[in-house]
Amino acid sequence: MMTHTGDFLQDLLRKLPGPDEAAAAGVMRRQADLTKPPGSLGLLEEIVAWLAAWQRREMPRLDQVDVIVFAGNHGVTAQGVSPYPPSVTAQMVANFEAGGAAINQIARANGAAFSVVPLMLDRPTADFTVEPAMTPLEFRKALAAGYDAVVPGTDLLCLGEMGIGNTTAAAAISAALFGGPALRWAGRGTGLDAEGVTHKAAVVERALALHGEALNDPWEVARRLGGRETAAILGAVLAARRHSIPVLLDGFVCSAAAAPLAKLLPDGLDHCMIGHVSAEAGHRHLVQELHRPALLNLDMRLGEGSGAAVAVSIFRAAVACHTGMATFSQAGVANRD
Repeated sequence: MMTHTGDFLQDLLRKLPGPDEAAAAGVMRRQADLTKPPGSLGLLEEIVAWLAAWQRREMPRLDQVDVIVFAGNHGVTAQGVSPYPPSVTAQMVANFEAGGAAINQIARANGAAFSVVPLMLDRPTADFTVEPAMTPLEFRKALAAGYDAVVPGTDLLCLGEMGIGNTTAAAAISAALFGGPALRWAGRGTGLDAEGVTHKAAVVERALALHGEALNDPWEVARRLGGRETAAILGAVLAARRHSIPVLLDGFVCSAAAAPLAKLLPDGLDHCMIGHVSAEAGHRHLVQELHRPALLNLDMRLGEGSGAAVAVSIFRAAVACHTGMATFSQAGVANRD
């Protein structure tokens, strides 16, 4: 269990394990002996080496792939930043649990276990244009919920979210961490028109002005501007690092939720890849700021962990090639001199 103290969080940051470079080197040695020209599988070869480094084994595997979606409601919806009411969050959670959402189909198709974790949907966070979204205790509980949802021994973890209003939270988090006008980060979300996007940006600007210098602390950015589901994603990313589990982040909201860790530690997200670049306007900027390339560009902006789960198919192809291909000697094929 995650201890609910600020001291523990700071201690956790000091003890985060790094990659196993020897495992990655073992992958590259095998890659050089497989029946293909050197480097001809491109990014697939890099994915296998990255998986090996974070799974801490020379022959990575994907026997247990988990998709976890965290759901929360946001008080900032009182500012008219979404065309949908907060009640949709609970309705979609019920749809997830019944197996009727897009993410259920994508996870099943790619051999991934799916779970959804609702976080006090009947009690939205505070409106962050008026006060911090969460008290310190609420924030620590949400972090702990994400941390404790991660199962040690998982081979690959895909993270996603559901929450009406959370693209506004993601825009606010991104603006606070990386700067620039709010319009750089605000997008259409669940279907805003141009006037709605301008209004959303104005709401974000008000929040940034209200919280001021407190936003110099990435933990405070996550607490004051995020939601319970974004805090839970941050907790899950921390847990994955502690347990040497590689992570696939989804789109804009999920990437923004994890972004404070990149500010807290230069290598804080090295165990994470971004599954896809979202069509949500701010995500392309955020991908650049995080210096973590997105694997796919499919014009998706659904959330739910859907882009990360689609990318699992690429990972399965990479691992299958690495573990199943013959070496030159096995196949009786002449290698280059």
